[in-house]
Amino acid sequence: MSYKKKMLLFYITFGVLWIVLTDYLLYFLNIETYINIQKVKGIIFVILTVIFIYHILGKREEVKLLKNEKERLTTLINSMVDFVNFKDGQGRWIETNEFGLKLFQLEGVDYRGKTDKELAKYTEFYHDALVSCVESDEQTWQSKKVTCVDEAIPQPDGSIKTFETIKVPLFEKNGSRKGLVVIGRDVTERNRANQLVKESEIKYRSLFKYNPELVFIINVKGELTEVNPQFEPLTGYNAHYAIGQHILHYVESEDRERIEYALDLVQSQKKSEHVQEIKISHKDGKPLIVHCTFVPILNGNDIRGIIGYTTDVTERLATEEKLRTTEKLAVVGELAAGIAHEIRNPLTSLKGFVQLFKIESKDDNYIHNVMLDELERINTIVSELLVLARPQELTFTHKNIHDMMDNVLMLLHSEMNLHGVSVEVDKENPYLLLECEPNQLKQVFLNILKNSMEAHASFIKIKLYRENQDIIVIIEDNGVGINEERLKKIGEPFYSQKEKGTGLGLTVSFKIVEAHKGTINYESKIHVGTKVTLQFPISRETPPST
Repeated sequence: MSYKKKMLLFYITFGVLWIVLTDYLLYFLNIETYINIQKVKGIIFVILTVIFIYHILGKREEVKLLKNEKERLTTLINSMVDFVNFKDGQGRWIETNEFGLKLFQLEGVDYRGKTDKELAKYTEFYHDALVSCVESDEQTWQSKKVTCVDEAIPQPDGSIKTFETIKVPLFEKNGSRKGLVVIGRDVTERNRANQLVKESEIKYRSLFKYNPELVFIINVKGELTEVNPQFEPLTGYNAHYAIGQHILHYVESEDRERIEYALDLVQSQKKSEHVQEIKISHKDGKPLIVHCTFVPILNGNDIRGIIGYTTDVTERLATEEKLRTTEKLAVVGELAAGIAHEIRNPLTSLKGFVQLFKIESKDDNYIHNVMLDELERINTIVSELLVLARPQELTFTHKNIHDMMDNVLMLLHSEMNLHGVSVEVDKENPYLLLECEPNQLKQVFLNILKNSMEAHASFIKIKLYRENQDIIVIIEDNGVGINEERLKKIGEPFYSQKEKGTGLGLTVSFKIVEAHKGTINYESKIHVGTKVTLQFPISRETPPST
């Protein structure tokens, strides 16, 4: 029975009882009292009727408001793209939106007052999904707090949609179950996008972290924000130390302007830039040359930073330089092989005739001496060419390197005295055996010492000692020194700044050292002097230390 019918029945019953009972009670009173009470009784009845009517109208308005609110709620939840469901304390459906009905194929079903298990009978496809809701609802009730879980709901087309389901339990004041609010949002696409982002992140991290080359990221200010593990092996600096440092901190001053220009282009034109042969600073002072590529990191049209790829080309350039030197040596060899014998024969004849003229001449003619000196110089050049032209069969023997150095110094003794050159020999160990071809090593020492004298050195210091399985020879002078540009070309064929130099002396020396599996290194400063370090393995089977 509806509330309206109940109130109408109550009003009729109350009215009849009021009239009958009050009239019966007044029957025994006198007529005057009866009339007066009847008037009062009528007024009271009118007042009670007015109160009843007011109450009925108020309730009617309240019902109307409730109906309007329910319509608004229904409109609201039906407009939502999420699944919304209200259940009572026993799990019976009170209200749900059209999305939910469509989701579980319950359109047209009178769902109100039914549980998930009862509704499962109306949809074969979602039978199991609805039954499982009973268990998950119970878990929420038991936890007595809002729960949020991802639930996979299969679709008729074979796909699976993932819903982020929030369940809110409601309780009465006495703790009994009042209701349950269930809201499910389709997060399938969001999860798929997150998965793609995650996979992209993994790929990016793999490319970044495991890249064999140095990769780094800088912000728009040029400050390093991230570097991969190749940073420390290449630069010698700890990766944590690098973060926050400006990229130019690791670039030699002569190349900083080129890097700044490249970074400006990347930011202004929003395209990659490649810069070749950049000299960078290694922690140990070791010279390094790299190629850099700068790529903008864009978010829409805004540049968020720059990613840099660095390739170490130091060894490659050194190898290319060695190849160029080898090519030059090959050209020299071909040239020498072609002309050496052609020069030797007429040279011998010329020298013989000049000597004959000198003997037959009654006067000491200085021209003869000049001619003989020049012919001897030509012969020396031809000899150097022949050394380069045909590899000689070397006979290696064990010799004391001190003895070889003493022999060279004895040969140069007079010339050194003439030029006022003093020599100091530091014999840390006077007995150093080396497997070598002694005459060729003497030629190397001779070339280096003569270069020191020609560089106007007044003092030459020689040090010979053993280090592990190597013998080290250091020849240091206080001559005019060698500039950086010339130092780079030391040992190249035909490169000489001497007035009468052929540029073959040091080339021959380098070739001899190489044949002994040794190394030769030049250090020099203008107006300070030059230091030459020779390193030979004691035995040819022992590689030189690096």
